[in-house]
Amino acid sequence: MKKVCLLLPNGFEAVEASVFTDVFGWNKAEGDGSTELVTVGTRSELTCTWNFTVIPEKVISEVTVQEFDALALPGGFEEAGFYEDAFRPDVLEFIREFDRHGKNIASICVGALPLGKSGILQGRNATTYNLNNRQRQLQLEAMGANVIPDQPIVIDNNIITSFNPSTAFDVAFTLLESLTSTENANHVKKLMGFLT
Repeated sequence: MKKVCLLLPNGFEAVEASVFTDVFGWNKAEGDGSTELVTVGTRSELTCTWNFTVIPEKVISEVTVQEFDALALPGGFEEAGFYEDAFRPDVLEFIREFDRHGKNIASICVGALPLGKSGILQGRNATTYNLNNRQRQLQLEAMGANVIPDQPIVIDNNIITSFNPSTAFDVAFTLLESLTSTENANHVKKLMGFLT
């Protein structure tokens, strides 16, 4: 069984997290059944960007990187306190450890910024939120990433980054494919109506 850690900092965008829970939930129930997703919060109760409250299954202090095969990280809003939690030292070290072990890491939108802040994108190709005068992409560039500005999803070895919420399902399916197979990911896509 491949285990995915869905890391949820306070202020995350619910829609960007839900694609991972749905895609991996569908895979567990209707796909090859080889994956399990665990929600891991930076707090025992989280408030999403738009005031949706979530209680994760575990908090970050209760888990180790060794328990998981992959890390998934949604983005969030500064106004909702996303960066306060996403840039915490324990969160950044957690991210570094996933990369040190060569485990898959998938982020959506500004979920790439904690990756950049952790240092794992230094000299690597990546992207993040692409609108508002590319402010967030420039921020990621300043963290040492080689930003590919107009590519919706950028994959560099074990790291997947994307440029806005519209890419969310594609990121989740890309992660599923990397943990299972193209055939299985396409089967789940078909069951969910993304392929005819």
